[in-house]
Amino acid sequence: MKALNVNGAQVAVDQDGFLVNLDDWNESVAEALAKAEGINLEAEHWEILHLLREFYREFQLSPATRPLIKYTALKLGPEKGKSMHLNRLFKGTPAKLAAKLAGLPKPSNCI
Repeated sequence: MKALNVNGAQVAVDQDGFLVNLDDWNESVAEALAKAEGINLEAEHWEILHLLREFYREFQLSPATRPLIKYTALKLGPEKGKSMHLNRLFKGTPAKLAAKLAGLPKPSNCI
């Protein structure tokens, strides 16, 4: 079991860097996870991360790319609900990487 150091506290992550305990997530944890991925979280990232957490509360699962795009378009509008926008924010792997940064489980269809 690996751990992420967040403000002096150890947060358990699995071998892929996903949180072991979803309740450990907060914005500091998201920042640390993003830093490990070489991402500086900006307002556009936070918008998607909070949206993903809303999706998870509603459906109890992390969305694959297509449902993520549709949900984003539904909630944030068609300009933000495009794969190009999400790929730019999350380095070409929006469903997997955004779920990780949002503190959610890896989407079931992601390798």
